[in-house]
Amino acid sequence: MTTQEATYFLLNKLRTICSDGEASEITDWVMEHLTGSKKAERMIYKHAAITSQEETTLRQYADRLLNHEPVQYILQESWFCGLKFYVDEHVLIPRPETEELVEWIIANCKFPVDTLSILDIGSGSGCIPVSLKRRLRKAEVWSCDISEDALAVAKKNAEKLGAAVNFLQLDFLDRSNWTQLPAVNIIVSNPPYVPEKDKATMQPNVLQYEPHTALFVPDNDALLFYKAIAAFGKEKLKPGGAVYMEIHESLGEATSLLFREQGYQTELKKDMQGKDRMLKAVI
Repeated sequence: MTTQEATYFLLNKLRTICSDGEASEITDWVMEHLTGSKKAERMIYKHAAITSQEETTLRQYADRLLNHEPVQYILQESWFCGLKFYVDEHVLIPRPETEELVEWIIANCKFPVDTLSILDIGSGSGCIPVSLKRRLRKAEVWSCDISEDALAVAKKNAEKLGAAVNFLQLDFLDRSNWTQLPAVNIIVSNPPYVPEKDKATMQPNVLQYEPHTALFVPDNDALLFYKAIAAFGKEKLKPGGAVYMEIHESLGEATSLLFREQGYQTELKKDMQGKDRMLKAVI
């Protein structure tokens, strides 16, 4: 099988389950991972044969992709803020909308960087705290998660990407654990916020493979984590500090109201698709 034949093999398989654009993007990503060559180089050597092992791996990848397994889990990599993160089934796949949250924090950062302290609630892959530490080198960055498996992934990424982040394993919803966390200038979180009822409309690649504990909250208490973050911020946010959060697109006003009722001033921000997906809260 030549490089060109391998490319068309995967592309045609993927076109049966996704759009041409998505099929092309995934194919390019897989072929680069498989061969170690960029698209331009593969075009030049399109008639060169791939190895038998590469062909076997390609066919295995194709089978998994046709079962809607996310390409990021198959390749165990995902790009976020220009950095390549390791990901597996224990963590959510980093989203472009979350990159916007990180960029918003950096754009609004008015603190002297060498005295800046940041706490990320819900480490996941570590994409938020690691990216912030890489961009704000002198800041002290903390991150916590309830999942030991997720923290193992986050620590691996922090080490690989040269970001000295302080990780803590704890259940943030248990307020007795808050004494373990520092007072900070900035709190950031992309907590679970998808109501259970939304499962019916979710794509199979998300519903079947991504960790449900990082996605879903009870229908009757969808703002569970935001209530805790609002209370925590009143205890641990330093003067002039702010809370930045990713939110459910249909719960922007409800989340904003929750924080205003706790004495915060709030600002809703739309993502690149025009949806209310970010909230800033300042006491």
